[in-house]
Amino acid sequence: MKITDPPRSPARRKQDVLERLERETDVWIATADGAGTPYLVPLWFVWHEEHMWLVTRPTNPTGGNLRDGRRARLAFGDTRDVVLVDGEVETYRSQDAPEAAVLAFVAKTGWDPRREGASYAFFRVRPTAVQAWCEVRELPLRHLMRDGVWLV
Repeated sequence: MKITDPPRSPARRKQDVLERLERETDVWIATADGAGTPYLVPLWFVWHEEHMWLVTRPTNPTGGNLRDGRRARLAFGDTRDVVLVDGEVETYRSQDAPEAAVLAFVAKTGWDPRREGASYAFFRVRPTAVQAWCEVRELPLRHLMRDGVWLV
């Protein structure tokens, strides 16, 4: 979009967010440990049945934060086309993750973490808040979801 374009409607932004969740492979994940030390890493994800599914080792800082803190913020885009997703996290050992979610992840990324020698966990993120905006003109109506409910 150009700064001279009119702002998108909330319904259009929701549609753009859902399309982006289907299209994108990488997402930035922000977590914090119990002491408040922040961690920000990119991970692959898949949008499956209204949840974002991520994979990382449960023993690394991000995996531990996702498991213990049970919350995360996920971010897409640059400063001119932002999508932020806050969510509640549930952890699954690789062998316990729902097969449909695992197969969706493998189909999208081409990688099956269950076949690795190292231990990986799947993390299901249930969105509780979604914000999306392009430039300052869309800031007033950036909230598309609150408390896990779409506003549009």
